[in-house]
Amino acid sequence: MFVHELAAVAAAALWAFTGILAAAPSQHLGAIAFNRMRMVMVFALLGVWVGFAGTWDTLRSDMIGPLVLSGFIGIFLGDTALFLTMNRLGPRRTAILFSLNAPMSVVLGWLVLGEALSTRTLAGVAITLAGVVLAIAFGKRRSQLHVWESVKGPLWLGLLLGLAAALAQSVGSLIARPVMETGVDPVAASMLRIGVAAAGLTLLMQLPVQRFQAANPATAGIAFQVLLTGLLGMGVGMTLVLFALSGGKVGIVSTLSATTPALQLPLLWLRTGEMPAPAAWLGAVLVVAGGALLFGL
Repeated sequence: MFVHELAAVAAAALWAFTGILAAAPSQHLGAIAFNRMRMVMVFALLGVWVGFAGTWDTLRSDMIGPLVLSGFIGIFLGDTALFLTMNRLGPRRTAILFSLNAPMSVVLGWLVLGEALSTRTLAGVAITLAGVVLAIAFGKRRSQLHVWESVKGPLWLGLLLGLAAALAQSVGSLIARPVMETGVDPVAASMLRIGVAAAGLTLLMQLPVQRFQAANPATAGIAFQVLLTGLLGMGVGMTLVLFALSGGKVGIVSTLSATTPALQLPLLWLRTGEMPAPAAWLGAVLVVAGGALLFGL
């Protein structure tokens, strides 16, 4: 009954894992080069899938424009800003900033699509967001000294990039929503959106601007990590979100997919060996409670 909402939660879990996995290759290559390599790899993989499945013809000509615009804003601009933020602020702070796409989407869905949200749904949204904020804002002990907790460059610039990533994600989802409601194949739609981002990043790297170039050459190990983050995060994760949008409201889908920071806590503990603060776990409980309200349980 809640297959679309479960798809959004599954996407959040994948993003929690790939957010940690992407930190090292993104730092090694730089945000632009990392994102471009990831997009090209995923576009090729999805192209093979769509070719074998024969679902390309589910994309009608009137759908191309909205999906191209959605890919440009939500993936090209949004993902690039996201990894620029991660390289400056680390995975934890990036996750909390990106989770703000949920309240942004609720407001945009109400203003643009006229989506009416019940009191119970609004309560679920509020509790889920409170849990996400609590899990991240208080998820660090003073004794935690991992490099991911350091801030590189001006803090205000990292915050601005994170907010831009969240807004781009919200707008991209909003544009894609009417198309996904028509029953278009989510994989074919993802391939088109990712192809737009891959083309944009490729053109960007042709400019004679040093910061748009790779910081270091890619090794076989780095390339494999990039492929894994792209396949799971972009290929599977974004396809799950598009599927969720085909039957779920923008605000609910965005809120559930914003539980990534809470789901990331135990993964960060395993990866760094530093246990998050008790308030972080309380935040995770609130996320589950908010999700229960959204599911109508």
